[in-house]
Amino acid sequence: MTLTYVYADQTAVLGPLATYAEPHAYDLCLEHSERLSAPRGWEVLRLATGRIDPGPSNDDLLALADAVREAARPVPTTARPAAEEGTHETRRKGHLRVLTSD
Repeated sequence: MTLTYVYADQTAVLGPLATYAEPHAYDLCLEHSERLSAPRGWEVLRLATGRIDPGPSNDDLLALADAVREAARPVPTTARPAAEEGTHETRRKGHLRVLTSD
């Protein structure tokens, strides 16, 4: 749930989780959103939420499949740049290489 304050009305509004970040909005877990209380003289307005987890959407699944395909795609080999002529690779760690001159 996302908590926001309406200072002019002395109201704390607790609604569904916001889809974008705002500077004065606070995201709360289920336990803390249920136990929330407001200062004396303030009202807590709880907006109805279905609290039904729809699970991943088709867009989420397609994005995941695209990311997996991209990661599995072979990396094309390129010719060595002229600056590396006369050098050879001695060690490799991940994407970093140690080159020494011949």
